[in-house]
Amino acid sequence: MTKAEIVNEIAQQTGIDKQTIMRTVEAFMVTVKDALANDEEVFLRGFGSFIIKKRAQKTGRDISKNTSIIIPEHNIPAFKPAKVFIEQLQK
Repeated sequence: MTKAEIVNEIAQQTGIDKQTIMRTVEAFMVTVKDALANDEEVFLRGFGSFIIKKRAQKTGRDISKNTSIIIPEHNIPAFKPAKVFIEQLQK
């Protein structure tokens, strides 16, 4: 499902105009990205959590040069679904 499809679905369910919904969805995404960039996690009860996972430093291969490279420790964003959400998907 794309962002445009989400906006259309919400517009049909609520009767709110698509421009308002698009601004709201965009603002939500910016807020979540800003929170994660500031090392804050976002918790949405009954839906899930946007969290930051730390990846440890590791050795990789540069196959074009056939050499080893060090991949530094870094953070990645992740989504952890709520228990209720997981249970709903397993039905």
